[in-house]
Amino acid sequence: MNKMRLVLILLAGAIGVFVLIQFIPFGHNRTNPPVVSEPQWSSPESRSLVKERCFQCHSNETEWTWYSNIAPGSWLIAYDVIEGRSKFNFSDWQNNPEDLDEMIEVIQEGEMPPIQYWIVHPSARMNAQQKQDLINALESSLSNKTEFTLGIVR
Repeated sequence: MNKMRLVLILLAGAIGVFVLIQFIPFGHNRTNPPVVSEPQWSSPESRSLVKERCFQCHSNETEWTWYSNIAPGSWLIAYDVIEGRSKFNFSDWQNNPEDLDEMIEVIQEGEMPPIQYWIVHPSARMNAQQKQDLINALESSLSNKTEFTLGIVR
């Protein structure tokens, strides 16, 4: 009976900790600032492909899922979006465009999307052809990174 009692105490403690961490404020401020500027997309298809593969963390158009409200996952998601937007933000392109060569390198090496993203979203993991399609879309649109469009481009 001692083992059962210990298991119940540990389970109650784990549930208590889980409930308490929900009150830690980091990760609760899930905002999408307005779209200020975007790259000059070479085609609607290029934008659509980049949106599908990159906008979740690298734009102001993040779709906040139900599990982005539950700690500790909310902490990781909020951190990834903050970090992603700080690297480059397709919704505020004129203020922080990224080096195209660096984008291509992280895609080719499989660093993007990161493992914590594709574990939850298995379809986000790209095969060689999908990586090349994304790289082609980025190259065709971002080769002259000084061009951008104001407002939302659809």
